[in-house]
Amino acid sequence: MSAPGGSCRSAAAEWRSGMTFSVVGFESGSGSWGIAVASKFLAVGAVVPWGRAGAGAVATQAMAELSFGPDGLDLLAEGNTAEQVIARLTGGDDEREHRQVGVVDSQGRGATFTGDSCLDWAGGTAGDGFAVQGNILAGPQVVAAMAETWQRTAGDPFERRLLATLTAGDQAGGDRRGRQSAALRVWREGAAYGGALDIAIDLRVDDHPTPVDELARLLDLHELYFGKPDPASLLPLEGALATEVAALLQKLGYDTNALAEALETWASVENYEERLVPGNLDPVVLHQLRQAANTSQ
Repeated sequence: MSAPGGSCRSAAAEWRSGMTFSVVGFESGSGSWGIAVASKFLAVGAVVPWGRAGAGAVATQAMAELSFGPDGLDLLAEGNTAEQVIARLTGGDDEREHRQVGVVDSQGRGATFTGDSCLDWAGGTAGDGFAVQGNILAGPQVVAAMAETWQRTAGDPFERRLLATLTAGDQAGGDRRGRQSAALRVWREGAAYGGALDIAIDLRVDDHPTPVDELARLLDLHELYFGKPDPASLLPLEGALATEVAALLQKLGYDTNALAEALETWASVENYEERLVPGNLDPVVLHQLRQAANTSQ
């Protein structure tokens, strides 16, 4: 693991850059790459995080050069290491001392770069499977807390690990100027809704007084709507349960002569269709159905 380092000294560049701290991560088991980022900057999710399933992920920040995103992904797809990608991106850049970049490559190797003219405090650290970095921070404890949390949460669900790492940075002081936006993106082959694209999670909080907390709320909703049911928890839709489900759906105004069809229609209306399993019921869906029926007029 490389040691945190770097400092930002150019006051002239301040108007061109927003405080940003981010984690770029990789999970080998699921073949996932992801980035969680927060900033005192409007809609940071539109600028910093870039990724591609099978290739890697790039965070471009400080005086961000947006071309580092797509260009970095192309270099990663060619098989370059994270260190090589950073060297290629910054090598010919006259403004490199104002840039900050974090990269994790196709093999999960992490690397980070902080230009000497970024705004104080700035720096980063990287290791196997991750890179964390930030600028205009409350101090080096922000990056240290993020790195420690990433290591400590090994084995947690990948998106939760990314969020926990970002939250640790926020709680350690984060931006020394304030908060505004945050984002969480995860790339995994065929993981998008319907399976056609590779973006598993794409959540943005563009303008909010507590954006990291709001991002956590959105991730909870994402899990509710798009999470896959635990096969071990599925309940056979028969007997007393089928009778209860029919009564709940009837209370909501559904014709339950064909119970499975009525349940599917309700679930589609409420966006729970990803949790439907023929002949069974996800307890999460049952809970939502009970709540909906009990609060209906």
